[in-house]
Amino acid sequence: MENNFIFDSEGLSEEALRRKHKLENDPSCRTDHMEYMEGQDRIKSDIMEKVMKQFESYEPSAYTAKDVARALQQQTIGVEEFKALLSPAAEPFLEQMAERARIETRKHFGNTVYLFTPLYIANYCENYCVYCGFNCYNHIRRMKLNMEQIEHEMKVIADSGMEEILILTGESKSMSDVKYIGEACKLARKYFRMVGVEIYPVNVEDYRYLHECGVDYVTVFQETYDNVKYEQLHLAGHKRVWPYRFEAQERALMGGMRGVAGSALLGLSDFRKDALASALHMYYLQRKYPHAEISLSCPRLRPIVNNDKIDPMDVGERQLCQVLCAYRLFLPFAGITVSSRETKSFRDGIVKIAATKISAGVSTGIGDHESKYTGKESDAEGDEQFEIADNRSFSTMYKDMSDEGLQPVLNDYLYV
Repeated sequence: MENNFIFDSEGLSEEALRRKHKLENDPSCRTDHMEYMEGQDRIKSDIMEKVMKQFESYEPSAYTAKDVARALQQQTIGVEEFKALLSPAAEPFLEQMAERARIETRKHFGNTVYLFTPLYIANYCENYCVYCGFNCYNHIRRMKLNMEQIEHEMKVIADSGMEEILILTGESKSMSDVKYIGEACKLARKYFRMVGVEIYPVNVEDYRYLHECGVDYVTVFQETYDNVKYEQLHLAGHKRVWPYRFEAQERALMGGMRGVAGSALLGLSDFRKDALASALHMYYLQRKYPHAEISLSCPRLRPIVNNDKIDPMDVGERQLCQVLCAYRLFLPFAGITVSSRETKSFRDGIVKIAATKISAGVSTGIGDHESKYTGKESDAEGDEQFEIADNRSFSTMYKDMSDEGLQPVLNDYLYV
């Protein structure tokens, strides 16, 4: 399976279906998810050990209302206080947490909210992740944009007024190699002031090359820090290697990137423990690389193509708000991004409390920005990765944020 990936457009063959069934039902046929594959960088770092020690010992139910009240009395929120604020015992204190988070956010970020848009340039994938719409066994329309198509999409987005773009691909090194991504990033520099990538993890030298192509920051989602659950969800492909994924942000910083972002995908495992690990991961990176710009995201599971049963049933909006308030109190200077996975009402509310960055004019499909921005039909479109909940355009989002008394920011970084 590792060298025979499924990029089908006509449906799975009987042989592919047999391989899929075997991967799902016979763990012995899977590779060791803790072993690096050939060619993957191994860096010397103690961050993983520190994060996992806290993750494994954390028992959210062990905290009481007294622990939460004590935490909120502290001027500075440390690791132990953060654990209390993530616990079920903190839910009745949500209004107090939100008010303190609002004050903290305004203290460090004012009333600004940063806007960006993602651009998916390919949806081919070599991984079998059971919850993802791009997985190699999912029967969807696959597409890879060429440079002319990519530039056209970028021009459509830039003409709307957007100045920051996040370039994404499916995780296929054969169909979307680093050179292809780098050329797309060079094009992005013609149209945007800030360029980020959310791609498969790569080695230090690859990140250095992408930085030279114009990339400012890298986003990588660990999905879940529970490596037992991770093994059960990532059955094949390079993404199966849990430690290599964990170390991606650090390799990006070693490669010269200005900033990194990450998170778990809340809902895959115990979201409270995953939220703890996500924040601690960024916390320890910040301490080791104090020059780096650190950001947290907060994605929840969303329904995907061919599987409408996937949904964050155990992570409601109230729980998500609790996580974000706890993030803000623990990491006052960190950016916090809330994606279009969440509803308009939730995003409009959370940017007044804890979040500092939101996406606008979003499409998780391939090659369809022109049709969504201008209404003009395109025959170069690939299926989306997941369903979004807030499909507001950039202009609508900008107006909505302004009407709420916030200051939309398109770029705050000057190149000299």
